[in-house]
Amino acid sequence: MPRSIRYAFVAAVLGALVVSATSPALAHVEKTVGKYKFVVGWGDEPTYAGFRNSVQLILSDSNGKPVTDLGDSLKVTVVFSGQTVTYPLETTFDPDSGEGTPGDYRAFFIPTRPGDYTFHFTGSIHGQKVEQSFTSSPTTFDPVKDPTEVMFPAKDPSAGDLANRVEAVDARTALARTAADKGKSTANTALILAIVGLVLGAGGLVAGIAGRRKKTTNA
Repeated sequence: MPRSIRYAFVAAVLGALVVSATSPALAHVEKTVGKYKFVVGWGDEPTYAGFRNSVQLILSDSNGKPVTDLGDSLKVTVVFSGQTVTYPLETTFDPDSGEGTPGDYRAFFIPTRPGDYTFHFTGSIHGQKVEQSFTSSPTTFDPVKDPTEVMFPAKDPSAGDLANRVEAVDARTALARTAADKGKSTANTALILAIVGLVLGAGGLVAGIAGRRKKTTNA
């Protein structure tokens, strides 16, 4: 291979490596929000239900400079199937030690069910109001997956499956208890009616005997 072509090939490979190292993950969504650029997705991918993960926000200004002084002015609400919870965003960058990634903010939690999640950001960035939502989809970031998809050799039930089974057992137990209580109530009612019947029968018998005695006395 000629030296010029070899150099061009090496330069192309190095360029591709640099781009891949500096570009955000493929399963993230990018959006310009006023004067800032949001790159949003899961902190760890792929994402499995029952395992610790995080909302990831990579924040930079219009010139591509990371925003490292966000403070606590921005929060994220995680939405799933009508349920919501709000978390603060924590920076992964330590300006004193230089460790972490500038502009990388996280909200850590454990997604417990597979499916699509929405990340709703509210607050402000240096005085600019923010209210933006990002939902997992084929064109944004990945949904949470069922961990049994990658289990080997046995597909053990996930924490969510176990919780659903416990809830089902609790529901059946409650129904059985209600039926037993109803049966007990019915049995108690039958016993009371039987006792009342016996009392009324005994009363009738006593009245009959008293009537016969009265007739005998009169005779």
